[in-house]
Amino acid sequence: MKELAFIILFPLIGSAASYLIGKKVRPLAGWVATAACAASFFMVYKAFTALPHDGALSYPLLNWIDVAGLKLPFLLHFDALTAVMCLVVTGVGSLIHLYSIAYMAEDEHSPRFFAYLNLFMFSMLILVLGGNLPVMFVGWEGVGLCSYLLIGFWFKNSSYAAAGRKAFVVNRIGDAGFLLGMFFLFFQFGTLDFTALKSGIAGAELPASFYDIVGICLFIGAAGKSAQIPLFVWLPDAMAGPTPVSALIHAATMVTAGVYMMARLNFLFDLAPYALAIVCVIALLTAFVAATTALTQFDIKKVLAYSTVSQLGFMFMAAAAGAYWVSIFHVVTHAFFKACLFLGAGSVIHGCHHEQDMRHMGGLLSKMPITAITYLISVLAIAGIAPLSGYYSKHAILAALEHSHNHYLTPYIGIVGAAASLTAFLTAFYMMRSFVMTFLGKYRGHAHPHESPWQMVVPLIVLAGLAAIGGFWPGHSLSHFLSSVLPVGEHHAETLVEAIMHSWVGILGVVAALVLYTRLSEIPGKIYAA
Repeated sequence: MKELAFIILFPLIGSAASYLIGKKVRPLAGWVATAACAASFFMVYKAFTALPHDGALSYPLLNWIDVAGLKLPFLLHFDALTAVMCLVVTGVGSLIHLYSIAYMAEDEHSPRFFAYLNLFMFSMLILVLGGNLPVMFVGWEGVGLCSYLLIGFWFKNSSYAAAGRKAFVVNRIGDAGFLLGMFFLFFQFGTLDFTALKSGIAGAELPASFYDIVGICLFIGAAGKSAQIPLFVWLPDAMAGPTPVSALIHAATMVTAGVYMMARLNFLFDLAPYALAIVCVIALLTAFVAATTALTQFDIKKVLAYSTVSQLGFMFMAAAAGAYWVSIFHVVTHAFFKACLFLGAGSVIHGCHHEQDMRHMGGLLSKMPITAITYLISVLAIAGIAPLSGYYSKHAILAALEHSHNHYLTPYIGIVGAAASLTAFLTAFYMMRSFVMTFLGKYRGHAHPHESPWQMVVPLIVLAGLAAIGGFWPGHSLSHFLSSVLPVGEHHAETLVEAIMHSWVGILGVVAALVLYTRLSEIPGKIYAA
């Protein structure tokens, strides 16, 4: 299907066009880049509607590798999993592009920014559309390059340039593991095509240790891209770039690559229980450590950065429990509320004249009501409070952990579940803390805050709406839709009353933060002073 080629070609063409046109007429750069991303979204939707039931679409873009017995075309593959990822990447990406038009309006280098942003979309789409591991790896490396360019966009600031280099180097460490995993698979099966690998693995009688080794190697790559211990150190510094970059990297694109890779290779990881147990332990530690770190941050973007690291841990916990569709479900809901949170933070920074310290904010609810309301909706969503989207995906993760059949995890599943629930409580607490410090009380800054222009407000409203309702239908429909690609277990439907009752962890975290940072606001100060 030729439309698959246009999905990736529109952002590639847009990257060149936005730069060249923007150099002549700078304000047009953002509109050209946004139009290219929106056109890609339209092509994804067209492919989605043409997708056969329980089937897939493929398009060999060109003959690519033919050496030493390895014959691989540059194959684009579109199935249910690809459709979900592409819709999120292009849909949320288009909103971030629109937001960036106003956010970067005064930056004289905005044509370069939009060229990089479109190139980022091109790379991520290659990653998720790749029909074999080498094509996926091209996109994998592409998003790594673009993250370096965008995080260090303001490279005249030496600390920002250093943050870009850190992201690049740490990801190369992870990529070494990814390559080793690919080499093991090729030497054993003689192919790197996903369909051929699945057939080869199904017909092979190999010891579990082989799959464990390959799984660990691949997870090292995933840990680099998706910021798991010990390769998570680059992601908090990724906020050095413009705020829309943080939204794109943290919500819709690069950091979800590792989760997507595990879901795509689910047939391999299912045969590697020891590797999955390691994934679960590392993911749980990552989620908890990042959550406790977020509690102490005052930079609003750093709070959200550590929050992303923590939520990625939840996604990997779901994959480690064998509930790959649940990990993708959380990828989707997280894209909605985390993009809204980062763009909301950007709106605050824009309105407060580049102030990022929450101690110099406060009282912005009356000055920036739309930003405040959309931010609050997303806070409640990530806190896991029904009926907002984050509850359904996070509750599904906790349920998946409880019903895990991994014999390495079974004796400790109670501890894992309790630690995950504690981390969910911390998430609700530090996110509500960020809302209270930013939007409630009295204004503590020196600027004159104002609501953002419509190009920034409209994406906030759309994303907040998706964060609110995005969990209603996927609980049934998403699992059914992905069942042609991923193993899907039984899904228990809850009534709204049951869902609200099961939201007690999130509600407790939100209420605790609300009370502690309003009526008992002197207590946090004493704790920090101690």
